[in-house]
This record gives sequence, C-alpha cells and structure tokens, in this order.
Amino acid sequence: MNRPVIPLAPELEADLYRLNPWWQGLQQEPLPQFKRWAFATALARLKTGMTKVTALRGPRQVGKSTLMLQMIQSLLAEGTNPRYIFYVQFDELPETLKLEEPILRLADWFEHIFLGKTFNQLAHEGKTAFLFLDEIQNLEAWAPQLKFLVDTSAVRVMITGSSALRIEEGRDSLAGRISTLEMGPLLLREIMAFRGDGELKPYLPSNGLAPLKEKDFWLGLRQFGGENRETRDRAFTAFSERGAYPIAHARADRPWDDLADLLNETVIRRAIQHDLRRSAKGAKRDAHLLEEVFRLACRYVGQSPKPALYLDEIKRAMSADIGWKKILTYLKFLDGALLIRLIEPLELRLKRTRGAAKLCLCDHALRASWLQEIVPLHPEGLNQQPHLRDLAGHIAESAVGYFLKSITNLKVAHFPERAAEREVDFVLTIGEQRIPIEVKYRTRVTWEDTRGLRDFIEKAVYNAPFGLVVTMNDDAATDDPRVVSLPLSTLLLLR
Repeated sequence: MNRPVIPLAPELEADLYRLNPWWQGLQQEPLPQFKRWAFATALARLKTGMTKVTALRGPRQVGKSTLMLQMIQSLLAEGTNPRYIFYVQFDELPETLKLEEPILRLADWFEHIFLGKTFNQLAHEGKTAFLFLDEIQNLEAWAPQLKFLVDTSAVRVMITGSSALRIEEGRDSLAGRISTLEMGPLLLREIMAFRGDGELKPYLPSNGLAPLKEKDFWLGLRQFGGENRETRDRAFTAFSERGAYPIAHARADRPWDDLADLLNETVIRRAIQHDLRRSAKGAKRDAHLLEEVFRLACRYVGQSPKPALYLDEIKRAMSADIGWKKILTYLKFLDGALLIRLIEPLELRLKRTRGAAKLCLCDHALRASWLQEIVPLHPEGLNQQPHLRDLAGHIAESAVGYFLKSITNLKVAHFPERAAEREVDFVLTIGEQRIPIEVKYRTRVTWEDTRGLRDFIEKAVYNAPFGLVVTMNDDAATDDPRVVSLPLSTLLLLR
C-alpha cells in the first residue's frame, strides 16, 4: 500500500517551482562570483561529511542564503540531476508555516509526487537527494522533524538559521546527526578578495587550536601582517569606513546613509521585530525594550556595564521600572541572534567571582547605523578626529572579542579587576594553558599599559607563559619578551 501523501496547496506548489527553477531547466538568478570562506567546507560536509545534516548559522545578511544557492549551482555544474535538489526558503513562504510538520510534509511531497520515488530508493540506485532548508529557525519543532527524516531516509540536508539559540537547541536533539558552521560578517581577507585586492589564506590552519599555544605562532602572524601590509591596510581602511557586511562592499558606490538605512531595516529591525519578537511559547516580546537594550549594547560596546547602569538607562528611556532579570534575558536574546556576543568573566577554581559580561558587537557598522555616529578605526581617520580615540578603543576591543569568539571551540573570557589583581581585556583558554590579551588601541603603548598583562603572566597558577597586546600600528608595544604585540589589522588575518 502506498503511503498517504497530503497534497500541497496549488499556490505553495507554484512557489516551490519558482524557488527551484532548475527543475524546469531554467537558470537561477545571477549569483556573486565571490564565495565566502564557509563555501568549500559546507559543500564538502554536505556531500561526504560524517553527519547527514550540516547547519550554517550567522546573523542576518551575512550571505547564508547566497552561499546555499552557490552550493546548488556547484552541484548542478558537477552534473547532479536537477530533480534531486530541493530548496525551501521558510523565511519568505508563510504558506509553509501553515503545514503541520512542514519539513516532513514537504519531504513527502518531494518524494512521492515530484520524484515518484523515495530517498531510499534513490540511494539504492547510487543516487543522492539534497535538501536545502533556509532560515529553518522560523519553524516550530523543526529539530524532531529533521531527526525523524534523517533517521528514516538516505538524504543529505543543509540548513541555515539566524538564531544561534534555536539552532543550538536543535543541535541537542540532533546529536550525532548534525555538524555546525558559524559564519559572521566578512573576514578582513574576504574584504580584500571582495574588493579585488588579492587573496590570502587564513594564517590559522583549519585542523585545531594547538598552534595558538605557541608564542612563535603569534610572532609569525605579526610577520605575516607586515609582509602584506599594503593590502592589509587598504582592506582595514575599507573595514573601518563601511564595516564587514557583504552588501557594504558589494555596493561600495552607494553613500553611507543608504547603507545605514539598509542595515537598520534588514539586520537590526528584522532581527528584533521578526526573529526575536515571538517566544517559543508564542508570547510577544517587547520590541521597544529589545531596541533599547540593543542601543545600550551599542553605546557601551567593548565594556562591561554593571546592572545598575542598564536599569538606570532603561528607566530613563522607557519611563518604566524593568527588572535586571528581564534585561539580562533580552541581552541573551540578542546574543542568540548573533548581533552581539556576551563575553563572560573568567571562572577560576576557588575564585568564582560573578561579574558583568563584556559587550561585543558583530560589526561596528551596526553601531554607526543605529546610533548615527561614525567612529573611524583606521589611523588616518583617527588622526583627523582625535577626540574619538577613546571610543575607537572600545570599538576595537569589541571587534577583538567578537572575532575571537567566532573561532570554533575557542574559550574566550574577560578578567575583571579583583581586589589585588588588575583587569585583563580577554583571556583565551586552550586546554590547561591561558593566553591573556590586552587591547591598547593607540599609537604609543607605555610600560604601565601592559602591567595587568604582565601580572597575569607572572602568576604561575594561571599557566600563561606569554600574552598579547593588540595595538593600532606595527610598532612594538613593549620590549618584554613574554609579550607579543600586533596591530588589530594583523590579528584579523588570523582567520
């Protein structure tokens, strides 16, 4: 007996055919020639990876959907039968949300009505079906559906999501069936390639974090940055002026005001009013409060505000008494949407000291667009506006934190000032070893500026044989052999 299949509404079928033009021998819309760093890794995992499901997560507008369509383009160019590729964009098709168990119903339709055979039949014929599910976090209970599908069918699945929280929740129930890639805004070397200024390979190999434990590795990175100084500096100037969203460099001819409006609408408001507005239980969250919390994250970027500051600022902005617990929950929502990263204080044995999280923004262009305040990071821009140096230092610290936090499996914390110990901006933990990092974004760094770093290194219990100081330029910040100094622009070439 044939399995019963619920037919799809005609308008939904029509939409699916429009989303999958290759089924009818039609061309895709033109796609960018430039491919982001995650392309090759994601495609390899989709085709031959250890898990049936590959997840690509990242904030809105960083190129996840484009990368997905480029993967489809590559499969077609390799000779994959167009009928074996199924792409669904849940963000744009409200009809799919009306289906009960939409992933399973769409898979049923694709197998029994469109293909006329199951995924397992294809597998027995030596063929593979590929499912591309875009912005899957918009579906309720998507993970159990996907688990059931891949447990019963020989199919390879690629999913994307703009919510780290929801993708992480799904990963728990898909343990052993899913691998995850995180893609943020453009890397500095991608900005080089995007603007036609040459291509560089990442300095950090893709096979683990062990090289970070060696001081010689960081000395080599400093040398690598110096060898590529001209192209590095051009890319960093572009990053300083326009941020790292692909659209900012794809449309470098457009004025900043146009870009700022676009970022506000398609990234910030879209995340706040669409992705974060509705809770898992259906209750609506306060969009005004989300906007105000994000504004504070922009205002105090690279810093660790205490709860009292949040409470006071929110009370003045909204004329309402809102508790710290709710504000903290909304901060975590923004972290889950990957708009910010909350860098928690370092927890040490016998010294579990509670402290405020450090606020790191995914791209300083969002701060510039939301607050309507442009702060340059490149030295020439700051020389023209020296009154912005302190603020630029906080933004540079934020850039370092978000960048380091985006490295898979790397533990990143900050070290708040304690009774007898100075603050350290960031501490990396790799196994039992720690690497303290100070961000001193200025042209001249004094001996006193690195004192907290040196104090941390000198305490044997912290197991930190050396530390890093991130500066504005290539000049050595200190002659202490335990401290490696490198400019922010060179640090950003790590990946």
